[in-house]
Amino acid sequence: MKIGNIDLGERPVMLAPMEDVTDRSFRLICKEQGASMVYTEFVSADALIRDIPATTRKLSIDQGERPTAIQIYGREIEPMVEAAKIVEAACPDIIDINFGCPVKKVAGKGAGAGMLRDVPKMLAITRAVVDAVKLPVTVKTRLGWDHESKIIVSLAEQLQDCGIKALTVHGRTRSQMYNGSADWEMIASVKNNPRVVIPIIGNGDITSPELAKSAFDRYGVDGVMVGRAAIGAPWIFRDMKRFVDNLEPMPLGIGEKFALIRRQIRESIERIDDYRGILHIRRHLAASPLFKGISHFRDTRIEMLRASNPDELFSVLDRVERIVNENINDI
Repeated sequence: MKIGNIDLGERPVMLAPMEDVTDRSFRLICKEQGASMVYTEFVSADALIRDIPATTRKLSIDQGERPTAIQIYGREIEPMVEAAKIVEAACPDIIDINFGCPVKKVAGKGAGAGMLRDVPKMLAITRAVVDAVKLPVTVKTRLGWDHESKIIVSLAEQLQDCGIKALTVHGRTRSQMYNGSADWEMIASVKNNPRVVIPIIGNGDITSPELAKSAFDRYGVDGVMVGRAAIGAPWIFRDMKRFVDNLEPMPLGIGEKFALIRRQIRESIERIDDYRGILHIRRHLAASPLFKGISHFRDTRIEMLRASNPDELFSVLDRVERIVNENINDI
């Protein structure tokens, strides 16, 4: 699969853009674990133009994580064009436009998935961004605003006509948020439309190697994007890519997985500071499958998520790793 001149190989599995999740450290780890391409956190066009430090920091890319897409969102043409030019100067491989974020503070103001209620403006923004930069431009969006307006099949053609090089479809409407099941049949309808020739990337509910392979085999998408299932489990890309490529499984050991979690903590602290770095990493710790299924774990989990300094957190993790290893040895 190619996006412009960027070759992602056969059946690429990509890390989805997620706010407060896909920072530079996590993207690099996911790339090392087999992600074919990674995406930054959402970048607000308005904040980027105002040179807000917390936003401009999101443009920093490690060479080891490439190919990397920087994703921007906004609701007006001129700020989106100006932001795209700023992003291009940061030298990502791809500029992605977010027309899919469903949260109220974004979609409720007309940006992200809010654009699904104003398709003419969505297309005008897309066309203007494509014309303003030399990098490949892609779009990520949803099926439609709600169940009564699933417009993605026709919308894909219109976005393609604007000059985008690939389209990612999350198989839910905005009104669904992240509830219910992703509609992969509708994603397949986009892919099977003979008038759509750009790569179609499917997103939604890809939580296992088997589901990733099924997305390719059953629905025919060109690429698969993984979001929430990667939080606290960057090794999922290793497992998925090997399964998709029909290779023998080579799962990481428990010690290697804990080492990756510790690395994330250290790099989060180095990037921010002790307290805020630990706050940032709590989402990964809370979601990590490493801690699922441990009996009588509730109090330890609370202690882990309440740790406020590195020594305290690493001490809890050391104890948890011993518990996990003991449980394995008892099986």
